[in-house]
Amino acid sequence: MEKDNINQLKNISDMYEDWFLDYASYVILERAIPKIDDGLKPVQRRILHSMKDIDDGRYNKVANIIGHTMQYHPHGDQAIGDALVLLGQKDLLIDTQGNWGDFRTGDRAAAPRYIEARLSKFSLDVCFNNNITEFQDSYDGRKKEPIALPVKFPILLVHGVEGIAVGLSTKILPHNFVEIIKSSIAIIKDKPFKIFPDFQTGGLIDVSDYKKGKKGGKIRVRSHVEALDKHTLVITSLPYNITSSNLIESIIKANNSGKIKIKSIEDNTAQKVEIIIHLIKGVSPDVTIDALYAFTNCEVSISPNCCIISNDKPEFTSVDSLLKESTNNTVLLLRMELEFDLQVFKKKLHSLLLEQIFIENKIYRKIENCETWEQVLNAISKGLEPYVEHLEFDVRDEDILRLTEIKIKKISKYDSQKQKGNIEKIKLDIQEVENNIMHINDYAVRYFERLLQTYGDGKERKTEIVVFDSISARRVVLVNKKLFINRKDGFIGLSLKNDEFVSNCSSMDNIIVFLKDGRYMVTKIENKKYVGKDIIHAAVWKKNDEHMVYNVVYEDSITGYSFVKRFAVTGLIKDKFYDLTRGNENSKILYFTYNANSESEEINIFLHGNTKAKRKAFDFDFKDLAIKSRSSKGNILTKYKVRKIVQKSMGTSTLGGRKIYLDKNIGRLNSQEVGDYLGSFESNDKILVVYKDGKYEMTNFELTNRYRMSEIKDIQKFNKESVYSILYYHGKLKKYYLKRFYIDTQVLNKKFDIISDSRGSKLLLFSNFKNYKIQYNYRTKRGEKKTNSLFAKNVVDVKGWKAVGNQVDTKLRMSGFSFNEINDEDSVNLDSREDESENLQLF
Repeated sequence: MEKDNINQLKNISDMYEDWFLDYASYVILERAIPKIDDGLKPVQRRILHSMKDIDDGRYNKVANIIGHTMQYHPHGDQAIGDALVLLGQKDLLIDTQGNWGDFRTGDRAAAPRYIEARLSKFSLDVCFNNNITEFQDSYDGRKKEPIALPVKFPILLVHGVEGIAVGLSTKILPHNFVEIIKSSIAIIKDKPFKIFPDFQTGGLIDVSDYKKGKKGGKIRVRSHVEALDKHTLVITSLPYNITSSNLIESIIKANNSGKIKIKSIEDNTAQKVEIIIHLIKGVSPDVTIDALYAFTNCEVSISPNCCIISNDKPEFTSVDSLLKESTNNTVLLLRMELEFDLQVFKKKLHSLLLEQIFIENKIYRKIENCETWEQVLNAISKGLEPYVEHLEFDVRDEDILRLTEIKIKKISKYDSQKQKGNIEKIKLDIQEVENNIMHINDYAVRYFERLLQTYGDGKERKTEIVVFDSISARRVVLVNKKLFINRKDGFIGLSLKNDEFVSNCSSMDNIIVFLKDGRYMVTKIENKKYVGKDIIHAAVWKKNDEHMVYNVVYEDSITGYSFVKRFAVTGLIKDKFYDLTRGNENSKILYFTYNANSESEEINIFLHGNTKAKRKAFDFDFKDLAIKSRSSKGNILTKYKVRKIVQKSMGTSTLGGRKIYLDKNIGRLNSQEVGDYLGSFESNDKILVVYKDGKYEMTNFELTNRYRMSEIKDIQKFNKESVYSILYYHGKLKKYYLKRFYIDTQVLNKKFDIISDSRGSKLLLFSNFKNYKIQYNYRTKRGEKKTNSLFAKNVVDVKGWKAVGNQVDTKLRMSGFSFNEINDEDSVNLDSREDESENLQLF
């Protein structure tokens, strides 16, 4: 009895394993993952098949479509309705009518009884052909449903798909309709191609790490966020799968947690996305834009996972491979359609030829004396025998039966020429189909081109492909906290409001702490934290900041020597103590300063009076000491006991200014040597931005600054000693002017006009060359093209930036301008061709 129970338990275990595998396989194959054959999930395929069943050209209530689809899909009306709404919102396969919801705002569709749908013309064109479709029994055996629809288009890549099965998932992002067609044509022609995601919600996308949509790849998607003015931002697009509602929720959440600071937000989304953000006075729009990308759904990261069902099993692939296979499948389906049409034409030709033989050779008269049906059939068969030698098909019983059904009226009015014309037309059709089969690739290219021409309008790319900059969350988080310190007891934190104030900070900052015994550590900011007694310095720590240099003198407890060192703390493990001394117990810090721009300093060292040193006081300059790593033990300052150290004078920056670069691709500053080198910046230096519309602006060199490079003529480090030059066209006076000037107005973030603001005025050239000549093209009266040049010094003197400047030429219409830098000795006289200007022809 016990053995029977054990065997029964084993059988149940085996059954459970089989059942689970069966269930997992069913979910993967029949619910969650699309087939590569047609790019559809089962529910989508059944919806389209059902809509074709009831299609009469008119709209059907969605409730009716759902009910009809339940004959094929066993998983309930809710699943069908949700899938149908998603298909309808894609705006490709289904033509909708009524309130189908809004994928931008997240509003749901109206109830199925209120909305209607029908198959789109595109869907009818590419998705159906019963002649080449293989069918199977539906789940209850009452109906026939397609195993796969003969979809002659990469629907899967245009629609995109997400699905989660048992232990398996797929995420194929939607791509652009036009680009998919052009890429399919490139595949057929064996040419290279590239495809990237494109979303109905628009936005910006960085595909640097897309990896062709394979598992392990990643894309970043952003909203368009622009500054309307210094106090207002506008969001005009949404990342994929983000609605305006949950975008606003994420912004409010970031505001409540203190990561950003906004005054109010309003959603004006209607036909277009428009979310207005009002900023608090004093908050930087550029920093807020970065913070929105760092802390809200204005930027999302998406990891694709291209998984499909191929040959009844899941397969991980790339979107490139998927498009190639889908395109090849389309070519195969087109061939199958042509071959079916060829057989139809040949059978029709066969029937016409038999009819021609039967009537023109008067074979019908041979059945006049037949008494039985069998005799009639035999007479026709024998009468056809002399004439059927060149027919492609054998004469079958059904062919003879068809001949017996020809009416006397048709025989009596038989037109031999018309019959021959019909036969020739069929032969031409056969010839055309055979030619298309023979040149199937050319035929497929024409097919895709027709789809593009017929359905491509309005399907241009909506998502702009750009390269994103990396935004440090700590760099843009709102600094709205206060850091306090209790030096004696060894506590730091946000809640120690009765103790010493250190600085403003953010909730994401890390704090560096130095103790008198030479130990130091970096730790996450908290409300209250014990770090060790006798704190000599605590501050917000910036990782990889080479310019924050610490100047230190410490006494080693073993040798009694005093050591001096300079170092930066660019990176270390949090909450781990490090030692800036030689590590011996009871060593101590004698002198400590922190210098934000690697400043050196000169100090006075006073020794104890009882030392044997001849000099009891001497100076030391830190500029003579190299900045080394934080683990360096330093140089010996003195072997004698130090009584006191005081600062004598502050020095200059050892490392020089911060080297700043401009990445013109994204319009951002950086210190990682990416893009054009702008220069070495000290704390008071500024950046000069000259705009194409003839304005200039001063900005600081914060790495959070944003520059619209499409609007900018030039951007450079500002030098108050430089003479700047512009050549511009005065729209009102319709003349060219050259202006050389100093810039003495250096207000930050305010634009000033340096050319006329009259309509038609244009800034042509800008430069800070010391000496240069202007080169331009013109035409003579005889129409000859010539080049002229003139020296700037001989045209205009240096004046203020508000000056109009001097006319370059009163009679000349010029083109092809350039500033060319020259040496001082070359700038003595005008170019010898200047005198020709009086004879120049306007053009």
